[in-house]
Amino acid sequence: MSDTLKAAPDFTLPATGGEEVTLSALRPSPVVLFFYPRDDTSGCTKENEEFSALLPEFNAIGVRVYGISKDSIASHDKFMAKKDLTVPLLSDEASDVCENFGVWKEKSMYGKTFMGIERSTFLIDAHGEIVKRWSKVKVPGHAQEVLSAVKAL
Repeated sequence: MSDTLKAAPDFTLPATGGEEVTLSALRPSPVVLFFYPRDDTSGCTKENEEFSALLPEFNAIGVRVYGISKDSIASHDKFMAKKDLTVPLLSDEASDVCENFGVWKEKSMYGKTFMGIERSTFLIDAHGEIVKRWSKVKVPGHAQEVLSAVKAL
């Protein structure tokens, strides 16, 4: 997916709490999707905690917020319980959604290359259009930046 793609690719994924979430069924609510590499790692924990802390503010203005990774629902449930998180998490074990949103990328660490999720966030408006994309997200303050962008819609 390039940064110029406007329509958000539709999907249905299993969510924590035993739900299934279909992106197009959330309209006309604006949606924030944040893709993160892995449950229970330091950066991903911090990002989920920041979005959880601001979730009441997102909810107050009618915005739905979801975190997405390739972790299983069992992993998500354990992560949420352990860290007292409130943002619903979606499981993309097949990585189809990650690929469709262009966040499944070649990464490198300690001289080794591997495929993984590039930390990214998408703001999708009431019509299902991507109005803002953040790539290679730096966690501190990011959730607040997203909330400010949502309020500017």
